Amino acid sequence: MDIQTKIVKVNPFDPDNELIREAANVIRRGGLVVFPTETVYGLGASIYIERAVHRIFEVKKRPLDNPLIVHIDNVDELEKLAEDIPDKAYKLVKKYWPGPLTIVLRRAKNVPSIVSSGLPTIAVRSPAHPVAMKLIKYSESPIAAPSANLAGKPSPTKPEHVVEDLYGKVELIIDAGETLYGVESTVIDLTGRKPVLLRPGAIPVEDIEAVLSEEIEIPEYARGVSEGRIALSPGIRYRHYAPDKELIVVESADYSELNNYALKVLAVAMELKKKKLKVGIIATRETKKVYEEKGFITLVVGSRSNLYEIAHNLFSVLREIDKADIDLAVSEAFEEKGLGLTIMNRLRKASRFNIIKV
Repeated sequence: MDIQTKIVKVNPFDPDNELIREAANVIRRGGLVVFPTETVYGLGASIYIERAVHRIFEVKKRPLDNPLIVHIDNVDELEKLAEDIPDKAYKLVKKYWPGPLTIVLRRAKNVPSIVSSGLPTIAVRSPAHPVAMKLIKYSESPIAAPSANLAGKPSPTKPEHVVEDLYGKVELIIDAGETLYGVESTVIDLTGRKPVLLRPGAIPVEDIEAVLSEEIEIPEYARGVSEGRIALSPGIRYRHYAPDKELIVVESADYSELNNYALKVLAVAMELKKKKLKVGIIATRETKKVYEEKGFITLVVGSRSNLYEIAHNLFSVLREIDKADIDLAVSEAFEEKGLGLTIMNRLRKASRFNIIKV
């Protein structure tokens, strides 16, 4: 049964305190609030109200074995949530918090297990967004919050994405405009001897390695080419980021000869067109003309010279696929360096591993 959802619009840089207190009251009463972070919009509940945390899974239609990330507003809270915190965690916290980095640690016994889907670990971050920070502070509780979308859909970077998926299912939505990064936080597991990348995100793994002076293990599931056996963090198992329409990713071993690569993507699209399919192409500014000259609809994700822009626009473009007058989409791919790894993780998962190598 639908519930009455209230939408409050706030200034993202200087949010009205009374409006945020109103949202915090919803959290304290065991309700659900959608709020902006610097990465994507989150669907939040107090970690200490288990029925509210359970509702997150119900509302999103999220599998119960897919753990949530806990959001805090100060480092002191970390020691209440985690045990056996290694020095390297403090090194990363000092560098990147508040910011789009999530660290996985041993869960403290006072944290309800439902937050971590029964795992002995906990994923924690401190979001770099004035609205999120105030909401946590006024709620007087860490907030468990996955992305505010239906499970499997592209994550929401704009308020209208949230309304499409969750209106009538949550008590309150805080509208603070478009988010900054447009992709989720980077998730690093620090519970073993060697740090492991669980999910690439807004901070490139190379930057984190430089801070730690240590190589980070990158499993195949973090590259987006397979699923993990156990969901140690969001994004490891299950369908993610996917439009309803089919998506095909065209990968190459070499993107340096961009025009040659674009012609190979075009050849894939032309073969599909011969099957009487309406094909759209996720392209960059540098290559869109190649496809448009052959009559294809292009969904421009940004410039190859600015991977931040592509990451920022990616989820919006994935949502556009379902609204476009096409039967399926073909997407260009990117080199797995810096944010390119994050972009490829999302594209591969969005395509349900539907990949053509050229």
